[in-house]
Amino acid sequence: MYAIRLGDDGAEMRPLEAWHAGEFLAHLERGRAFINRFIPFGSGATDLATAREALQRYADLRAADSAFVHGLWLDGTLVGGVLALHVDAAAGTCELGCWLEPAGTGRGLVTRAMRPLIDWAVEERGIHRLEWVAASGNTASVAVARRLGMTRDGVRREAHLHDGVRHDLEVWSLLAPEWRARGKQP
Repeated sequence: MYAIRLGDDGAEMRPLEAWHAGEFLAHLERGRAFINRFIPFGSGATDLATAREALQRYADLRAADSAFVHGLWLDGTLVGGVLALHVDAAAGTCELGCWLEPAGTGRGLVTRAMRPLIDWAVEERGIHRLEWVAASGNTASVAVARRLGMTRDGVRREAHLHDGVRHDLEVWSLLAPEWRARGKQP
């Protein structure tokens, strides 16, 4: 397939596919508690078969043109990923998301990976509105939205029940003309 270098620190983004199930499961096991603080991402992947099923669901969504998932590797080790969900090319909308294990944090990996993903969504897929939804307490995720130049549309108060706790969800958005204008800035 392909890999996109994300800098000179050994970071790269590439498609995360069903055949990565073993690596995906090992990654989830290293970071499960951290990853699942605000979202249940990968919580159903508890063995090789269920990890493969989780990745196959994303492959099926990609085939249906409704989601795209890419892994983030640092020095050859899978440490997280970025994805586009609820892709509706006809309407020109999608939601962006991410996850990381602790070893991938504090390096700007998600921000660096989102830039080519947004470029692709806007220029190749014709997406006009990209959304970012994050629990208010997930300050790292909110910071990514800010760094990408997104606008905070509002807060859906106590909209997300996770592990018995109701979280406020911040909704951020970015419009294609804003992204293009930002790319022309020095």
